[in-house]
Order: sequence, then C-alpha cells, then structure tokens
Amino acid sequence: MLTEYFPVLLFLSVAAVIGVALLVLGNLFGPKKPAAEKAAPYECGFEAFEDARMKFDVRYYLIAILFIIFDLEIAFVIPWAVVFDSLGLFGLIEMGVFVGLLVLGFVYVWKKGALEWE
Repeated sequence: MLTEYFPVLLFLSVAAVIGVALLVLGNLFGPKKPAAEKAAPYECGFEAFEDARMKFDVRYYLIAILFIIFDLEIAFVIPWAVVFDSLGLFGLIEMGVFVGLLVLGFVYVWKKGALEWE
C-alpha cells in the first residue's frame, strides 16, 4: 500500500529540492547592493510620512467594500451560467432579479457620490 504513495513522495521531494536550490542560488548570485529606497517602508501606494495610526479617508474603505461586493457577484454568476440550460425560464428570472438588485445598488451608490474621488 505504501508503494502507491511513492510518486507523491517523489514529487514533494523534487519540489523541495528545487525550492531550496532556487533560494540558495538567488542568495549566492543575486545583487547585494542595498539602497535607501529598498529599505524604506512602503504602504498603500505612498511613502510613510507620519504615525502609523493616521486616519484614512472613509471613501478608501467604501471603494474597497464596493469592489468586494461587485467582485463576489461572479461567484454567483459563473455557477448559474454553467447550469443555465437546466434552469430554464425560472433560472433566468431569478438571475434577472439578482442582477437587477446589483444594478439598483450600483445606481444608489453612484447617486450618493461614493464613487467620486477628490
């Protein structure tokens, strides 16, 4: 029974050897010229200039939440598209309601000015 797991063990061994070898080769032959830009902390697209506890604009978080909401809709649309033929008219109406609610939410957010960036 253990002989059936030999290919898995061989695969993991080869992957570990390649991973370690690449790290060692990169460390040996890679450039070692530290620069001030590389050592500087970098976060959120701009350089740190004050305390780490500074306040961010609420619109930053709002845009992030909106992205997550509209990105996660794909998690519902793709399975629906896969079984579209078997769902028939009922599935089409249900997806129409779902997309309609998403569009309604998008229009609401747009009218409230949440997508405006100053």
